Amino acid sequence: MTQHEKAQYEKAQRPEDITRLFVERANSKDAAGLAALYEENAVLAYPPGGQTVGRDAIRALWQLLLPRMEQFQPEPPLPALVSGDIALTATVAKDGTGARAQVARRQPDGSWLRMLDLPEITNR
Repeated sequence: MTQHEKAQYEKAQRPEDITRLFVERANSKDAAGLAALYEENAVLAYPPGGQTVGRDAIRALWQLLLPRMEQFQPEPPLPALVSGDIALTATVAKDGTGARAQVARRQPDGSWLRMLDLPEITNR
């Protein structure tokens, strides 16, 4: 992703903003916009039982998945747990699958990006 592409997207000013931005971009079928929410070497725990590593691989995954996916429903984020430049964010899944958790890091410009993303935590 070029600097120009990253600059065209709204940045998360708080860790909790990433959830809203994720839903907006997913519902717009914007794989590059979703990837812009992740650090360059981020790890996404998806597909189930696997990992997708790096912003480029995350973008490629979303390019495959988004055309087949229904609209995402907004999930209110729980209050972030912040220690310095690291934050733990989470939501309770509206689809009844359990919860979602992410670790975000504050960037040099003050915005936040996901470094770890666990989109499905279930008790099954």
